[in-house]
Amino acid sequence: MAANGSNGSAKQPPQPSPLRFSKFFQSNMRILVTGGAGFIGSHLVDRLMENEKNEVIVVDNFFTGSKDNLRKWIGHPRFELIRHDVTEQLLVEVDQIYHLACPASPIFYKYNPVKTIKTNVIGTLNMLGLAKRVGARILLTSTSEVYGDPLVHPQPETYWGNVNPIGVRSCYDEGKRVAETLMFDYHRQHGIEIRIARIFNTYGPRMNIDDGRVVSNFIAQAIRGEPLTVQLPGTQTRSFCYVSDMVDGLIRLMEGENTGPINIGNPGEFTMTELAETVKELINPEVEIKMVENTPDDPRQRKPDITKAKELLGWEPKVKLRDGLPLMEDDFRLRLGVAKKN
Repeated sequence: MAANGSNGSAKQPPQPSPLRFSKFFQSNMRILVTGGAGFIGSHLVDRLMENEKNEVIVVDNFFTGSKDNLRKWIGHPRFELIRHDVTEQLLVEVDQIYHLACPASPIFYKYNPVKTIKTNVIGTLNMLGLAKRVGARILLTSTSEVYGDPLVHPQPETYWGNVNPIGVRSCYDEGKRVAETLMFDYHRQHGIEIRIARIFNTYGPRMNIDDGRVVSNFIAQAIRGEPLTVQLPGTQTRSFCYVSDMVDGLIRLMEGENTGPINIGNPGEFTMTELAETVKELINPEVEIKMVENTPDDPRQRKPDITKAKELLGWEPKVKLRDGLPLMEDDFRLRLGVAKKN
């Protein structure tokens, strides 16, 4: 097993369940997705369920996720949904774990920062304990927030970051950094097969409409005919990856031989003012753009270096921002009940 990115030699991974080798057992892959009722999680479940060899178990406490995102799979014989909080122990037999559970929007993680850091630390410990018991491979969705307000641009995986450990966003930023530490410690000490994805801003259908993230904010505001609120100074940049590209990257990382961490994101970089102008042009040319005060510790620049993803996973994003935004608009209009003007 490749231990790319780890220090020292890794132990052999724990053996999977004996059922794996039983001649009476159909060799379905049993896959656990934590946070599978969320935005990225539900799109990942869709892709995993398309493969008839997969059985998918979703656990979610519905703090930010929604059963509605999974409605097409509820009742399917290869699908199971469990209301469960990952900060509590979970006993299931699985072969792979996609560990996505965690509020990812500032509105939610600032609302309950203690819960957020518990999810990142205790939740990750519980999932690693499960992986150790059943010999499963585990993938953690970490975040570009581990780079903080970066002093290096674009951000390669080798950059250690510039993070405020006591700020209002630290429950998320530092929580994910600790989660990565736990992943590598379990890998080195117990031989757990790990994969770490550092995911950058992602957008697409099923995002929470009022979750405080910039793309969903702008699209909801444009549809409602409200001003697009750009946080000062408006020159701060983000890179936006469409959700189908993100899911493709996560599956390639899980199926590949590299532990990571690997950046998964779109290197196309936009200022917040450029994004607002694009949304205005595509969705509602009549709305105004309004500058508002910024939140503390808001990173000035965010752009992934995806050299590693290209080389090791053969992955790069395909969907351009101008093509992805209208797909998200259709979903938001449906949920807001606002029809397009002819």
